[in-house]
Amino acid sequence: MPNQRKKTQPMKIEVSVLTDNIASSRCPGEWGLSFLIETDDEKLLFDTGKSFTALHNAATIGKNLAGLSAIVLSHGHYDHTGGLRNILKQTGRVKIIGHPDIFNPKYAHRQPGSAPYYIGIPFSRPLLEKAGAEFVLTRESYPVSSSITTTGEIPMTNSFEHTDKNLHEVTGGNDYPDPLLDDLALIIDTASGLVIISGCCHRGIVNTINHAIKLTGQKRIYAVMGGFHLHNASQEQVTKTVEFLKQTGAARVNAGHCTGFKALCALHQGLGEAFTPLTAGAIFEL
Repeated sequence: MPNQRKKTQPMKIEVSVLTDNIASSRCPGEWGLSFLIETDDEKLLFDTGKSFTALHNAATIGKNLAGLSAIVLSHGHYDHTGGLRNILKQTGRVKIIGHPDIFNPKYAHRQPGSAPYYIGIPFSRPLLEKAGAEFVLTRESYPVSSSITTTGEIPMTNSFEHTDKNLHEVTGGNDYPDPLLDDLALIIDTASGLVIISGCCHRGIVNTINHAIKLTGQKRIYAVMGGFHLHNASQEQVTKTVEFLKQTGAARVNAGHCTGFKALCALHQGLGEAFTPLTAGAIFEL
């Protein structure tokens, strides 16, 4: 495994929500997601939102994005990568970790008979590299720090989580449903258990958690945060997801972005005080 370091567990973790769909009294929202994650000795960005909000809201809550140890991209959709170019203007040269498929052309087919529209990264790789991006693209789990790793590709192992068939990818001139192999999450190993931070979780939050457990050997789940992509999921998927999260015994579940109102309500009802929705500008101390 590249960049392997001696494993240590952070004493302090602070996760700031720079971008989410839901605005707060001082931070605007937009369709997208971005987290700033700060530990004892690391400061990294997970996704960059759709446009201006990550930079704007970071300044509003007193966070400086200069000096990041890395930026991790959960996948190659515009609502998670659209803020990257402007963020690079503040960070300068920085390592960007993701999957090799993030630059594949990605499209959405939402209406029968209508033309598909582009939903991939809105910038070319050469343009981003000129702005300071140093890409590390791998299909495998990648150690970001001594306590933080990416999931790498997430296997689809249950019968109720599926990728969105309206999302397509064009490769070699062929248009086909996107398997979203680039979909990844972050795993933070803490003394209280795993903290799992997802982008959209196109390959399923249950699959993601099970993969994190398999990768780390740690069965305790302390917190799960991010988008769960349940906004157009079946009732079966929503019900089984809530039940699974309840069974993990996670002390904190913070969902937003593409989770959807119906699923947010189900999570609140099923998890009680363990659940809090994401809002732009919120800061969670773990």
